[in-house]
This record gives sequence, C-alpha cells and structure tokens, in this order.
Amino acid sequence: MMSIGGAAALAALWPRHLGAVTPAGNGPLLAPTPPMGWNSWNSFATTITEAQALDVARIMQEKLLPFGYDIFTVDIQWYEPDAKSYTYNSNPVPEMDGFGRLLPAPNRFPSAAGGRGFAPLATKIHAMGMKFGIHLMRGIPRLAVERNLPVLGTPYRARDIADTGSICAWNPDMYGVDMRKPGAQAYYDSVFALYASWGIDFVKMDDMSRPYDAVQRLEIEAAHHAIQATGRPIILSLSPGETPLAQAGHVGRYAQMWRISDDFWDSWALLRDQFARLEAWNPHRHPGAWPDADMLPLGRLALGERDSRFTPDEQQTLMTLWSIARSPLIMGGDLRHLDSKTLTLLTNKEVIAVNQSSRENRPHQAGQDARIWSARTASGDDRYVALFNIGDSPREVSIALPDLGVKGAVRVRDLWTGTDQETLTRRLVRPLPPHGSALLRLRDA
Repeated sequence: MMSIGGAAALAALWPRHLGAVTPAGNGPLLAPTPPMGWNSWNSFATTITEAQALDVARIMQEKLLPFGYDIFTVDIQWYEPDAKSYTYNSNPVPEMDGFGRLLPAPNRFPSAAGGRGFAPLATKIHAMGMKFGIHLMRGIPRLAVERNLPVLGTPYRARDIADTGSICAWNPDMYGVDMRKPGAQAYYDSVFALYASWGIDFVKMDDMSRPYDAVQRLEIEAAHHAIQATGRPIILSLSPGETPLAQAGHVGRYAQMWRISDDFWDSWALLRDQFARLEAWNPHRHPGAWPDADMLPLGRLALGERDSRFTPDEQQTLMTLWSIARSPLIMGGDLRHLDSKTLTLLTNKEVIAVNQSSRENRPHQAGQDARIWSARTASGDDRYVALFNIGDSPREVSIALPDLGVKGAVRVRDLWTGTDQETLTRRLVRPLPPHGSALLRLRDA
C-alpha cells in the first residue's frame, strides 16, 4: 500500500493531462488522451547512448514539450554493451543483476554504473518536466536461464519459470515466462519494482502480439499486475503490431496503447495500409486505451543516414490521419537535426487539439482512392473533417454536409494553414494532390 505522501510525490511528477494519480488499487486512468513523445528507434536503432539521449532530451524540452510531447523513451537493447545498428547480436551478453533483471549497459550509460540503473538519467529527464520510458522485451533473459539465476524473494530459479519454447522470431535476447509456474508472477513483479524504483513512467513491451497466444496473453496480464503492484502509474505500450481485432477487449483492459501494424517506416505503401487498420480499430479506441499506428518517421532517420522519404504532402497526410484517428503521437526522427518544416508539422496547436481532445471520431464512405474522417470538437459545437486522396493522381474529395450531420450553413477553417475560408451550405469539396490531405474545422455560420 502506498502512503499518502508517496502518492503526492508521484502526482508531483505526473503530467496533469495523463490523469489523476491515485494509490495503487484505486484504478487511476492512465493515458486519458493519446500519449505524445519521442522514441529513439527510428533514429538511433539499438545504439543510443546517455550523452545522445540527453542531447535529444534538451531539444525535446525546448521545442516539443510546450506542445504536449512529454514522454522520452529509450528503445531496444539499452542493456546490450555491443548493440549495433538495426541488427541484433546472435549471442547477446546483456547487462543484468543477480536476479535476471536487465540493467543499462554502463559503457553506454555511465551514470548507471554501481547498480544505479536508469535512476540518474530518469531524474534528469524528470527535471526537464518530462516522463522517462524504456523498451522491454517480453520474458526473461536467456542468459539468466543459462546461469539459472534466482527469482527475487522466492525459492525458484530462472529455469523453473522459463518457457524455452516461447521465443521471439526476430530477437535472441529472451525466453518467454510460463505464467502457470510458481515464481513466474514474482519475477515480473521484481522487474517492474526495480524499474519503478528508477522512476520509469512508460514501458514499451515488445514481442507481445504475434501470435497473441495464451502465453502472450498471460504475460500481458502479468506485466499489468506487476505495474499495479508497484504503486507507480506506468503506462504500458505493447508492440509490435498485428494485434488481432478479436483481442480488442483483452488488450484494452491490460494496456494503454498497442501497435496495430509491424514497424511503420517512411513508405507510402505502409502509410496507405494504415488507413484500413485505423478504420478497423476505431470502435475499440477509448480514453485509456489507444490503438497505436506507430511512431512518426519524420526528419533525420536511420542513424543519420537519410531524411524521411515521405514527400511534404505525405508528411501532412501522416499527421492528419494520426490526429483524426487519435493515434499516439510519438516522434521518431533525430531531434538534433530537427528542421523548421518538420517542427512546424509537429507543433500545429490546432492539429494537436484534434488528436488530444476530439470525440466521436469516425470514418465515412468515400470511394476507392478517397478517405474521409470526421469528429466533433471537445465542446461538441464544431466539427472536424479530414479529407484524403490516397490515389496517385490529383482528384477532388468531397462529402455532403448532411452526411456529416450538419444542418444549415457552416464556415470553414483550414487547420494546417490557420486560415478561415469559405461558407458552405451543401457540400464540402477540396481538390487534393496525390497522397494529399486537408484538415478542416466547420463552425455554424
């Protein structure tokens, strides 16, 4: 049980837009709005260091935090001393403690030396007014099983709880944990207790959705229960994608956000595919449970090797779709190379308001190469409309105002340009370039 003073201390660190903090067991609503932040994967792969993280965090504090981007996340293999690029060592020797709990590699994160873990880095991120997140693979390190390390606070050992037949197809770090075994929940409890003691606010937990079988279901529940046991309001984000729609009720009960696709990169084909996924998941989105279309691959990417391949029109379409469908907004590009056009795209307050505070968001029938979404403003007085041309040729995209539930004349405001436009009485029409979009607000005239 957390003390009143402990709950107050957590509340002082927790941003108001993520909901009130209450003692464990009283059911705080985590992530009542789509989480916003930055993640290291798109730009640093497995290689980010403490110095790089702090450089990026300072820019994030200055440039993005004022607009709501407040979760700073170090992605995969922070525990691997020899992490390289977007590949994984076939025989990893991760940094971990005597109970099989992963620790930051001190050659990359010097402040973690001496068993301090991520606590010093988290303290610095918190002092900037931001939350600190980490990536975590499902299961227990294979090296812990090889060494048969003890499970903290129990008579059991790693081999007693490991499911060596449950492995990730693309990462060699972990075995699954057999949650039917005594000591299994205690292992997860010990992991999250350690990370909570460091001040972790967000965990992106990977290898959780394919095939979303009984093993993964139980490990998702185990992570949820372990977080609750810490008394710290830690957001749980599940990855990678292709979470089955049939599992919507389960995933929405135990996690605050979950990926709906494999890794999303700067390819038009991948962006086009996200329309159907977001439409399918739309009925299952609600405060505290957000289908996640993945990070925003904008700006400088891939270890600094290139800039985003998305055209300017495609970049606007990406931000428009993520906003009207209320997907989390997690920037992936290297902020040390943040250009003015990307910054402008990320920090449009009127567009961010669509993502953070709209309601009744839904897609409409629009034809083969067009997509249309609408929503209401938080007050319900006005309507948002997003129009998309997903074809390869210019075209007009239009919708009758009655199909939006509009009666009478409305004034149109373009949210991307910040300009008031025409007054309409019958039909909304916009000519759009290939892969282009418009995001509009309709007010009663």
